[in-house]
Amino acid sequence: MTFQELGLAEPILRALTAEGYTTPTPIQARAIPHVLLGKDLLGCAQTGTGKTAAFALPIIQRLMAGRPAPAAAQHAAPAPSHAAPAQPQHRPGQYRSASQPAPAQPASRSNHVTHVTHAHGHNHGQDVPNRQPARRTRALILAPTRELAAQIGDSFRVYGRFAHLRYTVIFGGVGQNPQVRALREGVDIVVATPGRLMDLMEQGHVDLRHIEVFVLDEADRMLDMGFIHDIRRIAAKLPPLTARQTLLFSATMPNDIRALAASLLNKPVGVEVAPVSATADKIEQAVYYVDKRNKTLLMIHLLEKTSFTRTLVFTRTKHGADKLAKQLDTVGIRAEAIHGNKSQNARERALNNFRSGKTPILIASDIASRGIDIDEISHVINYDLPNVPETYVHRIGRTARAGASGIAISFCDPEERSYLRDIERLTRIQIPIRDDHPPYPARSEFSGAPHSGGHGGRGGQQRGGSGHRSGGGGGHSGGGRPQSRSSGSGQRPPNRGGHHR
Repeated sequence: MTFQELGLAEPILRALTAEGYTTPTPIQARAIPHVLLGKDLLGCAQTGTGKTAAFALPIIQRLMAGRPAPAAAQHAAPAPSHAAPAQPQHRPGQYRSASQPAPAQPASRSNHVTHVTHAHGHNHGQDVPNRQPARRTRALILAPTRELAAQIGDSFRVYGRFAHLRYTVIFGGVGQNPQVRALREGVDIVVATPGRLMDLMEQGHVDLRHIEVFVLDEADRMLDMGFIHDIRRIAAKLPPLTARQTLLFSATMPNDIRALAASLLNKPVGVEVAPVSATADKIEQAVYYVDKRNKTLLMIHLLEKTSFTRTLVFTRTKHGADKLAKQLDTVGIRAEAIHGNKSQNARERALNNFRSGKTPILIASDIASRGIDIDEISHVINYDLPNVPETYVHRIGRTARAGASGIAISFCDPEERSYLRDIERLTRIQIPIRDDHPPYPARSEFSGAPHSGGHGGRGGQQRGGSGHRSGGGGGHSGGGRPQSRSSGSGQRPPNRGGHHR
């Protein structure tokens, strides 16, 4: 199947072709037809599967079809100088077929999903008089983090470059004045985090009465972050269920997400392209049993002895992310931390350094990691195992994107054994144990406490490469069972870093 077969409009197909996209991903192929028909949708797919385009493309098409006619636009207040000029080539709702040639466009024309303000709060125009906006906001997309909101906004810019629509991205951590000006100028699409959107709503800057499409993206993470009450308050200001289209996307589908969907969606179509428990086939998984005090030493050992290209490390806490980054820096390993306590500029600087390769290691909390959309992550390391097994699936899904392979390594201390059992129960995979530990000193400069040495304090027999867990494996369940691998291969590549993009 191609994007053309999905019935997308010519301007959207042209934008996709310019980006080199011709074939939809499974979530896109299954979701887009339903969304184009105006149906509510409950979508579940792993990260990196193209969920954003699954809702962005049909939203752009819907808004193009219903945008005001050029004649009506002539009576509106003038658009800012950086907005795209209207080009009345077609009546609203009509498109050229993909086989018809597109009219010549001026060489200087900018992208035509126009971002009317920069998310960082920079002012590139004059204050707008207090008036009703020339455009009404017709689509609202909520995302849990600033990074994900910015990523979604960028997707609308790319996919809607020929659509003559306007969008803005709204999130906290920056000044609100440019965001307020954008809303006053009028935008078709608002991408927002719930907290800042609620702030602007309470100040009277946001009008949601004309919303036609409402999207909740990464709904599971929004609930984890405590946004449930904000979501319900925002939804209460929208048109009723039968007068709007609602789309809910989530990487996981626990019961509380299904309960939220039942209250917000009207007879939704369910689309699930991979089970909640599924991990990507091309991810090679491994676990080290290690005492908590030795985790940093094991981390340094792996980073120095393995061919890592771009590594994403997960810690349970913000303090833990900062502490690990400093510890790596003391031994000359460049790493940066990203979490909710960092300023927006610091977070974006860390992401840009990671994306460019200037910083090869990014240490993140789970919340901050949502919105990290980087294809060439070769390794994911769970410095701390998550206490929610679905989070493990989401974490390791950051590698092996865009057809590449990847490696996911987890550190498991004695207090985390139950977390590992829950992960293996959910994924139905017994994660192979690695025992190539470094020698641990009696006293670690990072732990400051003496201990008995050994290989991470497992306290039991270690697996010696037989493909089976030893019955005495430090209390870990499942001794004697054969190893199973999602890739179906029992061998590791000789060079773990060289085969990654």
